[in-house]
Amino acid sequence: MESQFGNPDVIVVGAGNAAACAALAAREHGASVIMLEAAPVEEAGGNSRYTAGAMRVVFNGPEDLKQIIPDLTEAEIASADFGSYTVDQFYDDMGRLTEYKTDPDLAEILITKSLETLIWMRKKGVKFQASFGRQAHKIDGKFKFFGGLACETWGGGEGIVELEHKAAIRDGIKIFYETPVIELLEGDDGIIGVKVRIGNKKVDIHSKAVILASGGFESNAEMRARYLGPNWDLAKVRGTRFNTGGGLNMALKVGAMAYGQWSGCHSVSWDMNAPPFGDLVVGDSYQKHSYPYGIMINARGERFVDEGADIRNYTYAKYGKVVLEQPSMFAWQVFDAKISPKLRDEYRIRQVTKVQANTIEELAEKLEGVDPKAFVETVKEFNDSVMTDVPLNLAVKDGRGTKGLEIPKSNWANTLDTPPYEAYGVTCGVTFTFGGVKISNHGQVENEAGKPIPGLYAAGEMVGGLFYYNYPGGTGLTSGAVFGKLAGDSAGKAVTQK
Repeated sequence: MESQFGNPDVIVVGAGNAAACAALAAREHGASVIMLEAAPVEEAGGNSRYTAGAMRVVFNGPEDLKQIIPDLTEAEIASADFGSYTVDQFYDDMGRLTEYKTDPDLAEILITKSLETLIWMRKKGVKFQASFGRQAHKIDGKFKFFGGLACETWGGGEGIVELEHKAAIRDGIKIFYETPVIELLEGDDGIIGVKVRIGNKKVDIHSKAVILASGGFESNAEMRARYLGPNWDLAKVRGTRFNTGGGLNMALKVGAMAYGQWSGCHSVSWDMNAPPFGDLVVGDSYQKHSYPYGIMINARGERFVDEGADIRNYTYAKYGKVVLEQPSMFAWQVFDAKISPKLRDEYRIRQVTKVQANTIEELAEKLEGVDPKAFVETVKEFNDSVMTDVPLNLAVKDGRGTKGLEIPKSNWANTLDTPPYEAYGVTCGVTFTFGGVKISNHGQVENEAGKPIPGLYAAGEMVGGLFYYNYPGGTGLTSGAVFGKLAGDSAGKAVTQK
């Protein structure tokens, strides 16, 4: 049985974006590499397969973007205001959104290596495109990009996994599906391989290095309850059912240092009737991210958060937790006809929890689980508070807020006064967990004494210390690629120099 795996120099655990980047980078150094994936081929790729594909990257203008998107035309450049997203802006966002807890060394690697890593991915065959559909508003005939995001993978999550796996196979990297790793093998000089389960058999595979890139513990209800807290076991999972924390538990068992915010995760507003795990047919469209332009109501018929506190890219990953904390763990997003045509495409899918009415009173009776009288009063108070003398501009933080409310709305305050009215039911959807293991600046897993564990590396969601409380949209895929390549480079060099 072991012969089918050969005697690889490097074993990569996982087959998502971080894993593929690690495998491709290690192979560049001449190492023989295999990837071991717990999922069957049709579900392979971890959370990467379920993502919409946005990638946050430093760029100083369209010329930098053209290095990633070579077919970006002059006409497209002329029709858009891409702006720029500088190193300093990326640092500011990472600091501000994590309440300045992000590990400074990891943040520096992520930020300064972002552009060169995406250029490297493109050369490996990954395709990118400008995010016209999701990260730009058309103002006076010109697309204006906002929130630091201008680039996404072609074909979303399915596209990046397909192209990275093609690149791996082209480079002679074998991918073994339905081959979960259950244990790290230890020798006198560190990690010497892994134990896998194939059916009812357990098989040892020896190697010179192991790179763990098998995701966090977001699809493990028991670990969510243990680390994230009460009711998190009831949350829906946006992505794969295979990220059960196995890699993290294996690493901790061999003495890895737990690092980062184990009580934190990326979670969003997700359709209340979505399935318990991600659905590849619907993909990321169960998300509901136009909330900054409406109001969110809980079971008491009350607003509970400043929907317009910031651009969506900087609030969506923490507002899922706020929804989870509401009575019965749900909310309704409410819009009127002035805003409805501007809602993101995900509001128009067939699998959506939606009600519509021609009056607020009629809508109130249709909002399942909501106190109708309190809701009507909330809408009246909100409408009376809107600063209607300030122009509404969805492309920037417009300062059109409210006055006199206990919970203000800071931007994009829109009176709900134009029928028909629409409301969308949401709950909390978990994307990935923030807790992980400590790695060195070379991607090596460190033990509890702060020393590298020989032969062991980590990347992707396995890396702790980057994100706390929140995260800038599009940073997950970028960090997976950057730290995947870092781990692969380090492991590849180490095993070929022995």
